[in-house]
Amino acid sequence: MSTSSTGVSITVLLPAGRLPIDLMEAIQEQATKYNLGIYCSLMQNIRLINVPDDVAGKVRDELALLGATFKGPGKFPLPRICVGKPHCSFGLVDTEKLSNELLARFENREKTKAKFKISIAGCTVGCSWTKNTDIAIMASRVGYSVYVGGKGGMVPRTGIRIIKMANKQEVLDIVEQLVEFHDLKTKSKQRMSKLINDPEFPFSEV
Repeated sequence: MSTSSTGVSITVLLPAGRLPIDLMEAIQEQATKYNLGIYCSLMQNIRLINVPDDVAGKVRDELALLGATFKGPGKFPLPRICVGKPHCSFGLVDTEKLSNELLARFENREKTKAKFKISIAGCTVGCSWTKNTDIAIMASRVGYSVYVGGKGGMVPRTGIRIIKMANKQEVLDIVEQLVEFHDLKTKSKQRMSKLINDPEFPFSEV
């Protein structure tokens, strides 16, 4: 939950960008009741904005009753994904399924250090900004590629490819290795782009 001069904002996390109907209805109800703004974030979450301080707890409690979880420090980042197969004619893999498998891999992790993002693309078009994301998975007809070190912002950077033609299990193992390396090498917020030139970085560009 972040604050501004007009109140606080509450970010509801939506794994794989999916918004359950009952949660959508509850968000609309709370927004109508308290005259809140609704923002669809670039990370595929829903943010309630201009929430008065004195009702923020009530709003969170109402949404939590439906299983909503909220953005906060230490949480593993939800992957940003394209819609994938079978919803896109270019999609080669079910991106929602892969995202859920990745999250399951880290569900028991107590704390994840900031700051990195993950994206998944169901084909080589890379609509989910795979080459400009800290850790990115891109599907192709011959397996998966993994890119590391991409970023947007004022000084954008294209990530480097560290493996190609990988299977899903290899991809999950590599992501875990990258997350552990990030944890080992960081003390505060740190993008992956600052770590790929570390002498101990475990991968080379391919």
